Amino acid sequence: MARDFFEAVKSRRTVYGIGKASTVSDGRLEEIIGEALKHGPSPFNSQSGRIVLLLGKRHDELWDATKEILRPLVPAEAFAQTEQKLAAFKAGYGTVLFFEDQKVVQGLQENFALYKEKFPVWSGNATGILQFIVWTGLTAEGLGASLQHYDPLVDRWVHERTGVPESWKLTAEMPFGKPTAPAGPKEFQPLDGRFKVLR
Repeated sequence: MARDFFEAVKSRRTVYGIGKASTVSDGRLEEIIGEALKHGPSPFNSQSGRIVLLLGKRHDELWDATKEILRPLVPAEAFAQTEQKLAAFKAGYGTVLFFEDQKVVQGLQENFALYKEKFPVWSGNATGILQFIVWTGLTAEGLGASLQHYDPLVDRWVHERTGVPESWKLTAEMPFGKPTAPAGPKEFQPLDGRFKVLR
């Protein structure tokens, strides 16, 4: 069991080469995400995480819109590189949008004033864990994914096109699909200086 867990952890990598195919059914994708939402930890079991799964044309629309949102913001001489990167995300099968419901976070701040300043931090921890669970779950099914952060630039478009409540704060976008190229090499810093054991 422990070996299987760490094999899954090690297998989860940033994969940019993805195609418009999936190794599993849409129903299985929904199951993976549903299980992650259900079992991912959150402060005071607040379950503040929210997810929107974009498939088909809805996935394509996100990355087309992101390109047009960035066009006036990126220097002309650098835009070709940006466009190429976004095209690689659009080439995937779908995108997972991660949110944290600020209504829940604010409710915790009101009800537990002693920890008021900590709840936004803990909310960030919770969304990071949720992203990791979904990412690792997709990897375990043979899919490749990467974690992107075009928020807050795309926030308005996302809210208008998905209809999610204004209280849902976008935290990340995860394009995924069947891998068309392996993850690149990864270097590891030595654990000395990063890990301490006290007895």
